[in-house]
Amino acid sequence: MQAFKKLKATVLPLDRANIDTDAIIPKQFLKSIHRAGFGPYLFDEWRYQDMGEPEMDCSQRPLKQDFILNNPDYQGTEILLTRENFGCGSSREHAPWALEDFGFRAIIAPSFADIFYNNCFKNGILPIMLAAQQVDQLFIEVQAGYQLSIDLDTQSVTTPTGQVFGFQIDGSRKYRLFNGLDDIALTLLQTDKIKAYEIERAKRAPWLFV
Repeated sequence: MQAFKKLKATVLPLDRANIDTDAIIPKQFLKSIHRAGFGPYLFDEWRYQDMGEPEMDCSQRPLKQDFILNNPDYQGTEILLTRENFGCGSSREHAPWALEDFGFRAIIAPSFADIFYNNCFKNGILPIMLAAQQVDQLFIEVQAGYQLSIDLDTQSVTTPTGQVFGFQIDGSRKYRLFNGLDDIALTLLQTDKIKAYEIERAKRAPWLFV
């Protein structure tokens, strides 16, 4: 998993509340358990005029020109700005997979659905909760090319004018994301202890290892 320390990037504003995971990545794409390749299907029903299917070549699909992800002025953005309760609905981990594969490294919103919030940290995405008034201000300021600077160490978001918004984050989640540790990598940090336990267990119950 890619570590997150600092990020200065352009912002894509998605001014909708209660965006659920089925909108983020529709159910027909859940057949795959591979983390890569979901970016082209992110917000599929909002981005394309036709219905998407797994392994479809999205480069030839007709786009909905009024959807902001299709606006050429917002291509290459890495910060998603949105409204409250982002990621509600089902617990599918494919939602952060799709957002990460598309290129988003951070999401700013007043609130997130709990399971989606947890899944972001497991997949290298930093979900930032700011006060609704601060999010309102960012929506007023944002335009094509608008950049924010995010510092995970200091837990801060800095606007182009130098205004700083602080955010809260659990210490264990911060440690994992800062060091790029997913569940497997976190477990592997305890390799020596695991091996020591297996050796001791084999001594105490050798019949289990025959």
